[in-house]
Amino acid sequence: MVAPEPTGASALTVTPAVVALISADNSTEPVSKNDAFDEIKNKFLNEIDKIPLPSWAIIAIAVVAALLILTCCFCIIKKCCCKKKKNKKGKKGKGDMGMKNLKGGEKQQDDDDDEDDAETGLTGDEKEEEVKEKEKLGKLQYSIDYDFQENKLTVGILQAADLLSMDSGGTSDPYVKVFVLPDKKKKFDTKVHKKTLNPVFNETFIFKIPFQEMGGKTLVMSVYDFDRFSKHDIIGEIKLPMNTLDLAKPIEEWRDLDSADQEEVRVKQ
Repeated sequence: MVAPEPTGASALTVTPAVVALISADNSTEPVSKNDAFDEIKNKFLNEIDKIPLPSWAIIAIAVVAALLILTCCFCIIKKCCCKKKKNKKGKKGKGDMGMKNLKGGEKQQDDDDDEDDAETGLTGDEKEEEVKEKEKLGKLQYSIDYDFQENKLTVGILQAADLLSMDSGGTSDPYVKVFVLPDKKKKFDTKVHKKTLNPVFNETFIFKIPFQEMGGKTLVMSVYDFDRFSKHDIIGEIKLPMNTLDLAKPIEEWRDLDSADQEEVRVKQ
């Protein structure tokens, strides 16, 4: 009855040893992982220490490199998005009736404008001229009388009305230049009327022109805005081919001014 007791004691002493070994093995696993991380960290720091630059310079270089990478990524994304938008616009352009040859990148509004121009038959320059013609420049009253015995053409500049304002104050300083084409050597100017849009001139000018030459002449009456220190701006003009007029009787009438190209006028001092 005394002999079995040592065997039981030995069994009890062996079991804790196994538990101790198992616990010891488990405790070594996290220690080994931490050691590996610390080892990699130390190697990285040692490599950085070998670079012959201060730490702030290395950080600055890293930041710049990161910004460059982000910028490149942004440009690539933006380029891809732009291509998608152009492709969508191209599909819309192809769907328009009568506009199959349009490029995909054109805007829908431009397509509609082109269709309107095609219907009216007007180009861009012609549309600008049409707008200028619709703009009210004012009107001029004049008289024309031809003396067949003396071969003398008398042109009267009577008055103007509702002239276009050329000055910042809402007025103009108008005068009229009168000459006959194609010979522009002989020109006449009326007096300048200050700060008015409805000047009254009542001035006459005489041109010596043989009757047989009248058919190839054109009378030009140009209304200018006087400026003492710069070029004189043309407000509008009237051109009258003499072969369209009945010179057998005196003419007196009002006529709207037409738009004219700007030209420089030398300032008389």
